[in-house]
Order: sequence, then C-alpha cells, then structure tokens
Amino acid sequence: MKAVRRNSAPSVKPVVAPEHEFEAEFGLPEPLPAAERVLWQGQPQVGAIMRRVFHVPLVAGYFALLVGWSAVTAWSDGASAAALLRGLLTPVLLSAVGLGMLATLAWLTARTAVYTLTDRRVVMRIGIVLTVTYNFPLRCIDGAHVHPTGQGTGEIALQLERGTRIAWLHLWPHARPWHLREPQPLLRGLADVDAVSARLSQAWSNVNGVPARPVAASTAAPSAAAGAQGALGTSQPAAGGAD
Repeated sequence: MKAVRRNSAPSVKPVVAPEHEFEAEFGLPEPLPAAERVLWQGQPQVGAIMRRVFHVPLVAGYFALLVGWSAVTAWSDGASAAALLRGLLTPVLLSAVGLGMLATLAWLTARTAVYTLTDRRVVMRIGIVLTVTYNFPLRCIDGAHVHPTGQGTGEIALQLERGTRIAWLHLWPHARPWHLREPQPLLRGLADVDAVSARLSQAWSNVNGVPARPVAASTAAPSAAAGAQGALGTSQPAAGGAD
C-alpha cells in the first residue's frame, strides 16, 4: 500500500487492484506489517448509501408526484378507470426501473467498499468497476468530523494535512460533499459510528503522542497547528460535522 503524500509528489497515486477478490487480506491489497494490527473494519450500510448518496426517497417522492399529477389530470379530463390505469402503467414502470437502478447502484457502492482502521492508518478500498485502495496514515490526519445521519448510522470525514493532494472525483461518493479544494475522505453509512470514532481518536492519539480533543466544527479548520496541539477535531452532533 502507498501512503497519501503531501507536496513531495505531484498527485496521489493510490493502489489500484483490478479485482478485489485477489486481495492479500479482506479490504487490504497487501498484508499488514507484523507489528500492525486491525482495530476495526466495516462496510457502509446500503440504506444509508441509498438515502445520503443517491437520494432514493426524494427521487421516489418526485416520481410519485408525477404519477399522481398524471392521474389527477386524466381523471379531470373525464378518462374512464380502465383508460386511467392504462395511462399510468408506463410512468409507473419507468419509475420502478429508475428506482431499481438507483437501488442497485447503492447496493454495489456499499458492498464493494471496505473501511479499515489499524493502529497506524485508515485504509479505504472503494470502487465498483475499478477497485482503488487509499491509505491514509494517522500522522497525515489533522481532524475527524463525526456526523450522525439518522436511522442509527453516521459518517466520519477525515481532514487531511494541508497540502495533501487527492482528487475529489476519485474519492466520490466516499468524499465529504462540497469540499472540492481540499477533499476529505468520508467513511459513509457506519452502523457503529460512535465506537469507530472512539477507536479512531485513541489510535490517532497513540500515533501522534498527544491526546485527541473534541472541537466544534467551526474551529476545526485544516491547520498543521491544530494537529500539533492534539486537536483531532472530532465534532459531536451538537457541534456539526460532515455535510
């Protein structure tokens, strides 16, 4: 695995594996060093990806409004019940196909992603067609913003060192929304976000030799000074978090 580097390299060159079935370990393209151990490993929840990435409930509501409007219009024009049903068949089928495609994409996105936390790094294996593995050493992480997203799930955005170069589109949908200039890797759809954030805070403290302290989202701007002072920047629900 290759670590994400700062300005010493023109751009991030993640490990690219053509087929994740040939991983040395689940979620990892290479075996970990003997002294390194996995603290946590998980995958996004499909329901969270459907809601947060592909917005399936909103799209379903939009389709329902269109179908309902078509039904009301046809009924007001004096269409019979049989004609009304025939007229609604096509939009209903098209809506079902569209929602099915979004649900399938959400399932593939969740099932092909694996997040791994070790006592030295955070590893993200992502990608539906082309598997890409990103390796973020804990020493290169300045902050971690926790954001509960409802239905028992949450997200953790990793605030990398200033100057770290990584393409937002390469990370999507595992990237914090709207943070394009300085992308933040996003661990999406975590069922045990509180436990994961606690383990991440402890591992970060052990590696950097300073205690991690929760800070408000407004004070967790990327800065080398924040990391030096031990501000991991783990924002609790009341303090904000990932968008």
